Amino acid sequence: MENSLTLFMLSEPAFGATLATIIVAALLLDALFGDFPVLFRLVPHPVVMIGNLIAALEKRLNKPEKSNRERFWRGVILVVLVLLAAGMAGLAVKIMSHLGAIGVLLEILLVAVLVAQRGLYDHVMAVATGLRDGGIAGGRRAVSMIVGRDPRSLDQAGVARAAIESCSENFSDGVVAPLFWYVVLGPVGICLYKAINTMDSMIGHRNARYLYFGRCAARLDDVANLIPARLAGLLICLAATLRGGAAAGKGAWRIMWRDAGKHKSPNAGWQEAAMAGALGLSLAGPRYYGDELVNDPYIGDGRSAATHSDIFRCLRIYRVACVLNGAWAVALGIVLMIWA
Repeated sequence: MENSLTLFMLSEPAFGATLATIIVAALLLDALFGDFPVLFRLVPHPVVMIGNLIAALEKRLNKPEKSNRERFWRGVILVVLVLLAAGMAGLAVKIMSHLGAIGVLLEILLVAVLVAQRGLYDHVMAVATGLRDGGIAGGRRAVSMIVGRDPRSLDQAGVARAAIESCSENFSDGVVAPLFWYVVLGPVGICLYKAINTMDSMIGHRNARYLYFGRCAARLDDVANLIPARLAGLLICLAATLRGGAAAGKGAWRIMWRDAGKHKSPNAGWQEAAMAGALGLSLAGPRYYGDELVNDPYIGDGRSAATHSDIFRCLRIYRVACVLNGAWAVALGIVLMIWA
């Protein structure tokens, strides 16, 4: 009888106790195994599969000879088709989670794979150690893996700032937002969010090829990150207070509210400004993407001469912020369990 009750509890949807259990297990799995390199040498990563679908549809639908209006609507068709595929995959996991412990384990693995807290940490840590041990050459090699700008245009301070900016921005996109949408909509929510975010990264660019075709994907990504980005900024402020004391927390809060709107993205400025204030740095500012100089304003009022030590300080705050991110989701699961 007890075994049957345990199986029944595991076969329930991710609600209350099961929600908290899945989140704890998934985040621990991610912390231990990161991007699961052994597994994804054997099978395609879900984000890779989404990316392959986007690339195939983009090749078929995005025709330069079409009018801007028609390219926009073709981009809408791509968005709908990709969201349908991602939603069906999430729904399949949701249905399987009702069938027993194996289904719940699959849901745990899905969340662990799509919440990339360990992967982001490892990539940013590689930049810090590359700068420390290999100088500018080592830093540039490592930072080229996580930023779109030309690393050859970056000096040591530029490499360090780029790593900190990437850590801050991707804390929202790669960690907070997937978990947020999982809590809100379960496996369907996290799959839809990763599809939206992948579409934005692939076709949501403001250039001749994607300005109209990728506009729907870009705007949808802005909407999907509206709440998570602000939550990410708040979590960085709290983490800065816990890790660096009241002064760091106050600086993070002040700069976040003052400078978040300076970022060209409606969402990325919140977490980037919070981190700039926490570390006493000036981030963003003018930088090159290929041959194009982007004259963005600085975020923060501290020094711009960041070092590898600042990346290590950023990662210490990031680790605490990740714990806080998991804590709010688990706490919500416990509250739902009590109220159920």
